[in-house]
Amino acid sequence: MRDITHFIDGVSVAGTSRRFGDIYNPNTGEVQARVALASVGELDAAVASAVRAQQVWALVNPQRRARVMFDFKRLIEANMNDLAELLSCEHGKVVADSKGDIQRGLEVIEFACGIPHALKGEYTEGAGPGIDVYSMRQPLGVTAGITPFNFPAMIPMWMFGISIAVGNTFILKPSEKDPSVPVRLAELMMEAGAPKGVLNVVHGDKVSVDAILDHPDIKAVSFVGSSDIAQYVYSRGTAAGKRVQAMGGAKNHGVILPDADLDQAVKDIVGAAYGSAGERCMALPVVVPVGTRTAEAFREKMLAEIETLKVGISTDAAAQYGPVVSAAHRRKVSDYIQLGVEEGAELVVDGRGFTLQGYEQGFFIGPSMFDRVKPDMRTYQEEIFGPVLQIVRAETFEEAVGLPSQHQYGNGVAIFTRNGRAAREFAARVNVGMVGINVPIPVPVAYHSFGGWKRSAFGDANQHGMEGVRFYTKVKTITARWPEGATADSAFIIPTMG
Repeated sequence: MRDITHFIDGVSVAGTSRRFGDIYNPNTGEVQARVALASVGELDAAVASAVRAQQVWALVNPQRRARVMFDFKRLIEANMNDLAELLSCEHGKVVADSKGDIQRGLEVIEFACGIPHALKGEYTEGAGPGIDVYSMRQPLGVTAGITPFNFPAMIPMWMFGISIAVGNTFILKPSEKDPSVPVRLAELMMEAGAPKGVLNVVHGDKVSVDAILDHPDIKAVSFVGSSDIAQYVYSRGTAAGKRVQAMGGAKNHGVILPDADLDQAVKDIVGAAYGSAGERCMALPVVVPVGTRTAEAFREKMLAEIETLKVGISTDAAAQYGPVVSAAHRRKVSDYIQLGVEEGAELVVDGRGFTLQGYEQGFFIGPSMFDRVKPDMRTYQEEIFGPVLQIVRAETFEEAVGLPSQHQYGNGVAIFTRNGRAAREFAARVNVGMVGINVPIPVPVAYHSFGGWKRSAFGDANQHGMEGVRFYTKVKTITARWPEGATADSAFIIPTMG
């Protein structure tokens, strides 16, 4: 049995806790490892290490910090295959998908390589008589991230890449379901030249989360997970005086107008709905075809496309997606499918009976699809987070805009159309944070920022890009005067433009 340890002060730490969590292989259903769940004392030790390291790391000039990021990027690329296989064996997503997980995180590390430019402040010469004003961005100190199971490489790198580059140190509390890759990332960060204590990894459950939210030396917390927990993290963290960005759940819609290239839309949507077994906060689990003809045509083409989907083990290069992360999650998805039947939606494809020969104990579930789903159904209102596609029919463009706009979640939305004017109007009006136009998963590139609206995000700052730089730094503004002569003026007034 393999034990996954904490990574504190540059070394592996087994910890003294007797509490452990099981790590499953989703392909076989077997326990393959166990992870130590930290006590408050172990979290305190990680913070103490980060405090010591930050006092030195903040004094390293931005160019040298960027060089560490360049070396970290090089090491990630050199270890891509091993990292992807390690990720897949704990999460269940196919290896190609795991490489995408790592690559999207690596793009933020690439952005962080340019941190000297991003940290430049502002300067005004002659703001008053002999007075100059300038600003600088300075690190906060010790920061922390609490990350989910579905992107164990990408989301940690979104957080710690920018935080460390601007001069902070970082405590990472990854998901206890698939924690091995986060530990490996911390080891590679040390190998890249970051001093010990700059990036610490502490495993745990609610005990660790609450310890992070309450610790007075942690100045900012970034979180990604369910909306209920995101709201809890935001409320408790801000009450303790911390900066908090907390990203929650999603129910992303794909609106299909009658003039859309339907063949292309179906190809895009099948990957967005079923890829990674639907375990993505930017998955596209709801399709809104406008008009009966569009709905019937989409349904027919999607049925044909679903029949070609191959569900397989993580290492099967021909598989479109693998198992879900746990037996409990498979039960949750199956329960939602049953609820949809009971609510009166039409179950067109039922994936609950799917099994894979030789892997009967794996956490597999086949693709499922509902039609004639109504907005008042719980299965529409809540996030299923599995390979389940729902068709919600709309008669008009106005109705289609209203569905995602009125939903409790506002993470992402997509529209499929050839009409530029309709797309422009949709993008301007829809009450959702990220919009794709003929793009099914509108995750922004690393030098823009990621963030939803409504119950998909709590806090005022988005992830990565310049929003990330602003979140992980504080602005200091200096007003300077150098009087001429041997003695200074006897009086000083607030400078004005007059």
